[in-house]
Amino acid sequence: MATTKKVKNKKPVILVINDDGVTAPGIRALVDAVKDLGKVVVVAPDKPQSGMGHAITVGQPLRLRPVHSFNGIEAWDCNGTPVDCVKLAVDKVLHGKPDICLSGINHGANHSINVIYSGTMSAALEASIESIPSIGFSLLDYSIDADFSGATLYVQRLVKQILKKKYDHHLCLNVNIPAVPGNLIKGIRVCRQAYAKYEEEFDERTDPHGKKYYWLSGKFLNFDKGKDTDVWALEHHYISVVPVQFDLTKHVLKTKLEKDLNFK
Repeated sequence: MATTKKVKNKKPVILVINDDGVTAPGIRALVDAVKDLGKVVVVAPDKPQSGMGHAITVGQPLRLRPVHSFNGIEAWDCNGTPVDCVKLAVDKVLHGKPDICLSGINHGANHSINVIYSGTMSAALEASIESIPSIGFSLLDYSIDADFSGATLYVQRLVKQILKKKYDHHLCLNVNIPAVPGNLIKGIRVCRQAYAKYEEEFDERTDPHGKKYYWLSGKFLNFDKGKDTDVWALEHHYISVVPVQFDLTKHVLKTKLEKDLNFK
């Protein structure tokens, strides 16, 4: 099987993806934060794709269109999912692997259980699967008018550090940023993922035609009281950095089962 060669460039090649869509303010903030660190190429969905997780498009055509709104930076929109964007970027836009893939900046939290549902983090994990170091960035503000000024300085510092240190190609970081002014951010904490989740409810409603439909709602509950978690860090105005991986094997249980299920 042919292998994809690394993109060769004097400057590092930085692939930028998101799940809020190519016109979202968050992706523009991310591009502005890293545009001086290397050659930036944007490939992003043509519409919001939040909550898509690791979905890919099957049985429908995928399309790429050039976008001319990033001040001279090569950019494309795609009618597929965030993961589709990574795959197409490597195969059809870059014709090789970038030095790093950055996803975001997401409008809204991707801490704790959110990492499973997040299109932002699924794009980053897809890059990691392809041996591309990656970082997903999220700001804890869902507003379209969210203020990214406090986040961008830390984004630039973190990306510069990762590029300089040359970490493992499967590196994937989930970075969440509290929605406070930059001068109130206390720093960065490397954390574990909290055990926290949404207690979901489905409101039953009726449309104008008299037919029932359901609207997802609920509240976020943190069951984890540890001070080493992403939720704790964010509540105390720290940026949380959680290393994540695509290997879902529970290795401790695997060892136990190897003993318990020995039916020879």
